[in-house]
Amino acid sequence: MRTKTMSILLAAATLVSSAAWAQQSTPAGLWRSIDDETGKPKALIRITERNGEFNGKIEKLFRAQGEDQNPKCELCEGDRKDQPIIGMTILTGMKAQGEEYSGGQILDPASGKIYKSKMTVIDNGKKLDVRGYVGVPMLGRTQTWIRVE
Repeated sequence: MRTKTMSILLAAATLVSSAAWAQQSTPAGLWRSIDDETGKPKALIRITERNGEFNGKIEKLFRAQGEDQNPKCELCEGDRKDQPIIGMTILTGMKAQGEEYSGGQILDPASGKIYKSKMTVIDNGKKLDVRGYVGVPMLGRTQTWIRVE
């Protein structure tokens, strides 16, 4: 009886750890974006997955005390023009391509520009390299985001 109980507990622990690993191995979750120039936190972005496509929305901005805490995207075009940045979807259409996620776009709310994008989950799911680029990935820049949850 004791062996059977131990086997059940071991199987349950394996399932729980497998589910946690699967969640950590994708970009789904809450991330703290880090400015690649200053090294300071910029925002919290929640990445969600639906039908194999990953999208990211800004949940919080880290702004200096004297700055507008809920700015609008003044330089954006189209539907995003003059909309609040908090709650804005900035990452769209990312799909798994081997070990990276690509095929989507990322918006830089500071400039209003939209770039092609790719992401790679690194450091056992604790970090996410997010690259925005024009044309080819070599012509861009990368930010490393830190998983919050």
